[in-house]
Amino acid sequence: MTRISGGLIDRSRTLSFTFDGKRYEGHHGDTLASALMANGVRLVGRSFKYHRPRGIFAAGSEEPNALVTLRSGARAEPNTRATTIELYDGLEAVSQNRWPSLAFDALGVNDLASPFFAAGFYYKTFMWPKAFWEKLYEPLIRRAAGLGALGGEPDPDAYDKGFLHCDLLIIGGGAAGLAAALTAGRAGASVILADEDMRLGGRLLMESHALNDAPAVDWVQGVEAELAALPNVRILRRTTIFGSFDHGIFGALERVGDHLLRPETVRQTLWRITAKRSILAAGATERHIPFASNDRPGILLGGALRAYVNRWGVTPQAKDSDRIAIFTDNDDGHRTAIDLVAKGIPVLAVIDAREDAQRLGEYQLYKGATVTGTQGRLGLSSIDITQHGLTQTLECAVLGVSGGWNPNLHLASHHRGRPAWSQAHNAFLPPDDLPQGMAVAGAAAGHGSTYAALRSGAQIAAQLSECKPAELPLAEYAPHRQTPLWHVPGKTRAWVDFQNDVTVKDIALAHRENMRPVEHLKRWTTLGMATDQGKTANVTALAVMAELTGKTIAQTGTTIFRPPYTPVALGALGGGDSGVHFRPTRLTPTHPFAVQRGAPFVEVGQWLRAQYFPLKGETHWRESVDREVLAVRSAVGLCDVTTLGKIDVQGADAGDFLNRIYCNAMASLKVGKVRYGLMLREDGFAYDDGTCARLGEQHYVVTTTTANAGLVYRQMEFARQCLWPDLDVQLISTTDAWAQIAVAGPKSRELLSRVVEADLSNEAFPFMACAETSVCGLRARLFRISFSGELAYEIAVPTRYGNALMARLMEVGADLGVTPYGTEALGVLRIEKGHATGAELNGQASAQMLGMGRMVSTKKDSIGAVMSRREGLMADTRRLVGLMPQDPQARILAGGHLFAPEAERKTETDLGWITSACWSPHLNSYIALGFLTDGEARLGETVIVANPLEGDEVPCKIVSPHFIDPEGGRLRD
Repeated sequence: MTRISGGLIDRSRTLSFTFDGKRYEGHHGDTLASALMANGVRLVGRSFKYHRPRGIFAAGSEEPNALVTLRSGARAEPNTRATTIELYDGLEAVSQNRWPSLAFDALGVNDLASPFFAAGFYYKTFMWPKAFWEKLYEPLIRRAAGLGALGGEPDPDAYDKGFLHCDLLIIGGGAAGLAAALTAGRAGASVILADEDMRLGGRLLMESHALNDAPAVDWVQGVEAELAALPNVRILRRTTIFGSFDHGIFGALERVGDHLLRPETVRQTLWRITAKRSILAAGATERHIPFASNDRPGILLGGALRAYVNRWGVTPQAKDSDRIAIFTDNDDGHRTAIDLVAKGIPVLAVIDAREDAQRLGEYQLYKGATVTGTQGRLGLSSIDITQHGLTQTLECAVLGVSGGWNPNLHLASHHRGRPAWSQAHNAFLPPDDLPQGMAVAGAAAGHGSTYAALRSGAQIAAQLSECKPAELPLAEYAPHRQTPLWHVPGKTRAWVDFQNDVTVKDIALAHRENMRPVEHLKRWTTLGMATDQGKTANVTALAVMAELTGKTIAQTGTTIFRPPYTPVALGALGGGDSGVHFRPTRLTPTHPFAVQRGAPFVEVGQWLRAQYFPLKGETHWRESVDREVLAVRSAVGLCDVTTLGKIDVQGADAGDFLNRIYCNAMASLKVGKVRYGLMLREDGFAYDDGTCARLGEQHYVVTTTTANAGLVYRQMEFARQCLWPDLDVQLISTTDAWAQIAVAGPKSRELLSRVVEADLSNEAFPFMACAETSVCGLRARLFRISFSGELAYEIAVPTRYGNALMARLMEVGADLGVTPYGTEALGVLRIEKGHATGAELNGQASAQMLGMGRMVSTKKDSIGAVMSRREGLMADTRRLVGLMPQDPQARILAGGHLFAPEAERKTETDLGWITSACWSPHLNSYIALGFLTDGEARLGETVIVANPLEGDEVPCKIVSPHFIDPEGGRLRD
């Protein structure tokens, strides 16, 4: 054990956990990393490419090495950073990316083959022989790829999502964030303070200096208590702001139950936070100095070493006799040495690359020296230091490396703002073009001292809240002196990106191969493309490339950041919407009626619709469907068509507006009449059809297909707001407001006459008529339109009465043989009549192909009309036709391709395809609709419907797509 006195852990609460099956103990307040460190565990993982041994390197979300799989079975969560996992009793973690064990990894042989795996090797290899790619190369690569693995079982945990609004969002709960929250909170602003840690305080929890001559944690607790008492301040602990989006919107992930063995309620909550203003106080990340063999377990960041000592009361020593050294190019490395000595931990040496370095404590100083090599197989055992040309070896098991600090600017760059290089800070600072309403404070803005961070947070919050800044505690204001050392030259590999095994040599190779722009460097070497996004590597790599090109870092430039700041589970992004909750399920008004009748259901968009209504004794679904189809053709049938989109269009310019939306004329539509309409996309292709009914001088009702209801409404709203904002027209979707039932068949008029209080004679209410009426005393809308080709009506009542209306129609129509029918019969009826639906309106059909070319008016302009007449579409001779097999029992499948009988079955001779097919009980034959080249001229000819994949072929006769009543006499009777 390497526990020392002090720290912020609760030693009275001992927690048991396992790592790779071995049981250990830690304390409440530990992270998995600090608990492993306290138990002398140094080896925690393997690198991605070379499978080299890796140890704990950092103390926060920037950790590149200590990735573990947390939990097991269905709750397994791979690639979790041990440095951010709160220890809890019963925690189970296993190392990953190794086989058969962590200590002996067979794929460590990759390290011996490293000359073959240099930067960009995957762009240059696996090309010959060609046949090996699918059979050998790809399977091997896929087997080796990845780090951890999911359990493969459904996630049993619950996830939630929510929405928050505030005047000021403060990102980060360190010195700057707390000062900002205190200032804005006291001023009465609505404040949200979010921090990814379990405790507020940020870096203050990891340092030894005082505030107001007392431990910094005392000031943090006092501020935290005051903020908690303010009703206008909300504190979100364990919450990472992972993305900055448009209009002041931020994505946040709150780990509600990740610190528990099993979440009591939800595991994680995804918050969408809308803020008027925001302060980015995310602190800074320490960078390392690449030198030969700098990746061994036991080598870690100097600031992380200090954090483990001060916050968690632990050192990385495997045993008390292990010696510790510090390698630095700045004063911060000396601060680490001072804190270690103060805790009674002997420091072997501080190796400072600066010639003018000064010793600040009781330790040996090697100034003007560098670390030039290390030894040790599964952990550090000694280091080589070179001073003024002389090299010596020092035995040590721990080496802290401090190469300066990089402000955490990720969220400031999510709107494509490029950070600006500051020579004074030796770091990139926030871009000038910050996201709207954002300001940056503290170390994230380059204010390295505690007092400067406190002051910047308070002053910015005061400016945004128009108040006085909060009174600040006395704090250290030591200047940060640094002479940057970007890497130690040498012949042995020096690691820059630990997780993806990117070395200084890889960057040099990218330079030689002309991959010098930063975006090319990133992709050629995979630098910064791991789960840590290169938080500890990117700036160092850019400096190395700048040195190679002879440019400054500012001239070399930098990549910009994209969300998320840290990985976000897909379960959280889905908000728990899995299984039946994957998307909303919409039920039709007559759903209870359908359930009572034993109907099976089919998903149509988000709707559940009845497929058919089986009767006792029917053993096959087609028996039910055939019965329903014949009932509509001979008597009367009822079908719930509520799912069709319904859009109310009102206003003085409503007719003009619809005239521009539809390709056919709508302005001339008379009150009390309905017209079939076709809508085109901007490129001239058809994308939806439906009806337009005019109920009043300024009142129209538009219907759409079920699948495109949302799309059409969105496009119409876009046209109203953006294309023609000068028109006096208003839209509202009424799909959910009205239950609509189709009443179809020769006896439909007789049935409706028993419930509708209106004259339904052909003279009073002809085909394509509409009216507002009443049904059983209820307000209703009646349309005489037909989807089946039979005499038919659609009657609409307020949604809450839809099920009662269906029951009433069934009751009063019993003597007429009234029959409910579902989507299967609906499909058969429309195919028999030749009506186009989504199968034909698939995004690649034009009005000409559908046989509706004459509907595209040349007397007016409308969306897509001009493009529909372009040469490419006009020259397309494919047309919608009907097909009947020579053998009526021969089944035709939708998707089949059409060929001339004598043609070879290949793409070049393909004449078209089948869009819809069914069995027609009226014709006692399979029938189909399809698009056929020169279809109108081929009526009566024979064509082959082929399925080349399965070898099926059906000879068919080309006929009119209108199999039933092509003259349309029935629906006008």
